[in-house]
Amino acid sequence: MRLEIGFGGGEHLTAMAERYPDWGFIGCEPFINGVAKAVTAIGEKDLTNIRIHDEDARPLLDALPRGSIDAVDLNYPDPWPKKRHWKRRFIVPANLDRLARIMKPGAPLRFATDIESYVVWALEHARAHPDFTWEAEAPRDWRMPFRDWPGTRYETKAKREGRRPHYLTFRRCKPDCG
Repeated sequence: MRLEIGFGGGEHLTAMAERYPDWGFIGCEPFINGVAKAVTAIGEKDLTNIRIHDEDARPLLDALPRGSIDAVDLNYPDPWPKKRHWKRRFIVPANLDRLARIMKPGAPLRFATDIESYVVWALEHARAHPDFTWEAEAPRDWRMPFRDWPGTRYETKAKREGRRPHYLTFRRCKPDCG
C-alpha cells in the first residue's frame, strides 16, 4: 500500500495508480476542489486501486495499522514560507513518529519541494529522527526526479518561475539502523 499525503489535483496519484495497477494507493487531501479533480480522473481512467481520505492526514496516520505502508509520497506540500508558520509544516517530529509507526522497515518517504528553506527543514527534522535515514550520496541524488516520477503541476510551475525542484528520499530504518 502506497500513501500520498496532500495529492493536490491527483495528477501524481492517478499516474502512479495507472502505472502500477497491482498496487493499492491511499490519497489524502483536505481541499474539496483537489478531491473533486482526483475523483473525476479516477472515474475517467477507471482506476480501482485508489482510496481517498478527504480530510487532514494525521487522523488517518493514527488509524492505520503499524507497518502497513510500503511507501509514502509528500509532493510539494504547503511550505508555510513565513517563519512564524513553520510549525505548521508537515515534516515535524510528531508526524515523523506517525509515519515511522505505519511504514514498513525499509519503506521510502519521498519528499519533493522547490522551497529551499523546506529542504533544509526536512533534512534537519528527518535526519534527526531515529527511524529515518537519508539516502543521498551525491548532489544528483536530490536534484534528479525520482526514478518513476510522473511530475506534478506544482513542479511545472516551480520550473516556469525559476525555482529548482528537490527530491529527497528518506528510508524507514530497519530494526538494526541507528
